[in-house]
Amino acid sequence: MFRPMPETNDKATASFGFREVPEADKEGLVREVFSSVAARYDLMNDLMSAGVHRIWKDAMVEWLNPQPGWKVLDVAGGTGDIAFRIAEMARSRGGEADITVCDINEKMLGEGVRRAKEKGEHAISWVTGNAEMLPIESGTMDSYTIAFGIRNVTHIDRALAEARRVLKPGGRFLCLEFSKVETPGLDVLYDTYSFKLLPKIGGAVAGDEDSYRYLAESIRRFPPQAKFAKMIEDAGLERVKVRNLSVGIATMHSAWRL
Repeated sequence: MFRPMPETNDKATASFGFREVPEADKEGLVREVFSSVAARYDLMNDLMSAGVHRIWKDAMVEWLNPQPGWKVLDVAGGTGDIAFRIAEMARSRGGEADITVCDINEKMLGEGVRRAKEKGEHAISWVTGNAEMLPIESGTMDSYTIAFGIRNVTHIDRALAEARRVLKPGGRFLCLEFSKVETPGLDVLYDTYSFKLLPKIGGAVAGDEDSYRYLAESIRRFPPQAKFAKMIEDAGLERVKVRNLSVGIATMHSAWRL
């Protein structure tokens, strides 16, 4: 199943928050961010969103509507928040889903494995892999999910192409990501919170102010709803639909491989 990683341009750059860094360096920098915050990642999600991230993730899995027997790939899902919800919903429909969590960061996966043991959850496999070159056979997945992860990849277009590749014909793509606030005035308040308060919370709770400053910056660099929808279409996925959550603070993008 070996596929060589696409060649990179030595002179190319990629965004790392508001900085431009050599393209080849971004993956390592992102890995450092999530390695640093892994142990407090779920706690910080609760603090950052006042628990609202749980409502967003519930909405994502409800829209996905996973069924018993499905093969589901959850990318960048290291701590298992989406995978656990999918497993529970499939069981509520009478059976098990076959779920694989793929994350590039082993410390995040370690948190997921730890939580799975605590829950007695055995329906989930955990694999280390890059969203731009997934260690998954082509055309084998009924669903591909990714929550709050795609903005951190170096080449979003390659990650989307990989999503299409691993999906079966008729398979579903579903992405939950921070997006552009669409209510005038609220965007100013949100920016103030993101850039003034969030790094301070990250410093106090996770001991890492810089990582949470990067996360705030990465949200602002991510394409707005319509542009990201066009990128999904350009990757060959079809029937793209967009649903805003909390006036666009987060957004779900759904598409299908037909």
